[in-house]
Amino acid sequence: MKQLLQWTIIIPILSWALLFSGLIENSTIFQIVASILLILSVMSAVHHSEIIAERVGEPYGTIILAISITVIEVSIIVSLMLSEGSEAASLARDTVYAATMLILNGIIGLCLLIGSIKHYEQNFSTSSVTIGLVSLISIIVFTLVFPTFTESVHGSYYSTPQLIFASIACLVIYGSFLFAQTKGYRQYFLTNGTDEEAKIHPIEINNKTFYTSLIFLLVSLGIVVLLAKTLSPTIETIIIGYNLPKSLVGVIIAIIILLPEAIAAIIAARKNRLQTSLNLALGSALASIGLTIPSVAAVCIVMNMPIVLGLDIKSIVLLALSVFTVMLSLSKGKSNIVYGVVLLVNLFAFMFLMIYP
Repeated sequence: MKQLLQWTIIIPILSWALLFSGLIENSTIFQIVASILLILSVMSAVHHSEIIAERVGEPYGTIILAISITVIEVSIIVSLMLSEGSEAASLARDTVYAATMLILNGIIGLCLLIGSIKHYEQNFSTSSVTIGLVSLISIIVFTLVFPTFTESVHGSYYSTPQLIFASIACLVIYGSFLFAQTKGYRQYFLTNGTDEEAKIHPIEINNKTFYTSLIFLLVSLGIVVLLAKTLSPTIETIIIGYNLPKSLVGVIIAIIILLPEAIAAIIAARKNRLQTSLNLALGSALASIGLTIPSVAAVCIVMNMPIVLGLDIKSIVLLALSVFTVMLSLSKGKSNIVYGVVLLVNLFAFMFLMIYP
């Protein structure tokens, strides 16, 4: 009974109750309350994912969280595209691009910065990083760059055969990455850092706690999807009201989606487990593109809906800068505070140039 009275269980239940009450739609106060509950539900998802990760071990725990977050991303994008039609044709591209920039510059940058401040220098496996970055670069080019330069369809679109090919390529690459992470080269992805607190106070997760966390991870992630979808028209109205670019909607959705992974990664970096942080960041970036684009593409093909994927030249340059900086920052297997600062500056440049193009 005591376990069921924890805030990580009460908050998602309250969030579901508020959603079904119908009070959010016409009340600014309840929309603010819903926003607060949304953030707390994200925190609840982080808590439950950490318990599951502790039980199943690395790298399976990070994979569970990455795929769970991708389910959220796909659900929000597809639901908004179905409700808004052609007006949301670029939503998948904007969200995936924003998620990639936030992960590469924001999450990795913060982990390197915070880890370096607390521990001065942290070690990680360059082999795991190389596997992740090679896979990520290929998927990025197939999904966000090539559509701008193909000639079958005018504009930043793929033709249907091209879209099918790109989707299959993403799934094959992501599948091979998962194989390397879980079977073929699993030793590269294991945490080498030390968590002194865990050594002194080892955590034992019994079956009851594990299954409770598994259930409420799904409950928390589900309500995050629905609350984000419910609040998105309000967010879009505010953005348009301040004459800001509509692509900021994709950024806000990406921030909400990535909060659980960002918090989990930062906590791991503070505990001197930078390898876990990088597993989360690169794994979620790969899942964000490698699973989201094929899923959204399948819906668009079946529903005969347009989908814009190609980025403009400015965005391609920013994305290339981010990938190149991350590659150099993670090439030596040791963290450095300067790397974190530079990546965060890249993130601010992305946000600034979006608002002031």
